[in-house]
Amino acid sequence: MTFDRSVKIAPSILSADFANFGLECEAIEAQGADWVHVDVMDGHFVPNITFGPDTCKAIRPHIKTVMDVHLMIAPVDPYIEAFAQAGADVITAHVEAGPHIHRTLQAIRGAGAKAGIALNPGTPVESVDYLLDMVDLVCVMTVNPGFGGQKFIHSQVEKVRKLRAMIGDRPIHIEIDGGVTPETAPLVAEAGADVLVAGSAVFKGGSVSNPAPYGENIKAIRAATR
Repeated sequence: MTFDRSVKIAPSILSADFANFGLECEAIEAQGADWVHVDVMDGHFVPNITFGPDTCKAIRPHIKTVMDVHLMIAPVDPYIEAFAQAGADVITAHVEAGPHIHRTLQAIRGAGAKAGIALNPGTPVESVDYLLDMVDLVCVMTVNPGFGGQKFIHSQVEKVRKLRAMIGDRPIHIEIDGGVTPETAPLVAEAGADVLVAGSAVFKGGSVSNPAPYGENIKAIRAATR
């Protein structure tokens, strides 16, 4: 992964056809996805259960770009090694998921992955102030984590702007997760975000057998940020 601040679209496979994950990953990449976002939920930290390291390992051969694994789980530390071994390029943990996020970030980098930190909508941006030199990505949740298809929380745009100022010239991505559409994408891109996670907004109207709508949806989100 080479760092640049161009806008990257990272479709969330939470909105894909669960029976066709491998083909779905190939389809979104062929249609212009920059990263593939994998939302891991445990039914404890968030009110939903999705998938674990074995799913990541199974889809890894179908992903040529970046496998971006977002751990909405608590505790996080016991599972970092397994997700790294499964081929995650980026592993993101929530600042709210445990008492020792500094150690968690050390463990992610120690396992050979890029380290990300995620902030829930109610968490102040200042909570990452002493962690920025340890991260490669900060994920700002623009919905409450746990479900796809939620409405964008507009108060988070100002959080992105503050975060961008805090980051300065450090090579850290700002990722947006939740409610990204052609309408909301320009708001966060203008504020300084460069990785946009989109689930239903990418996958709507398409399928493995008809992937062209994926490409149209990705193009529409990207075009809106210019």
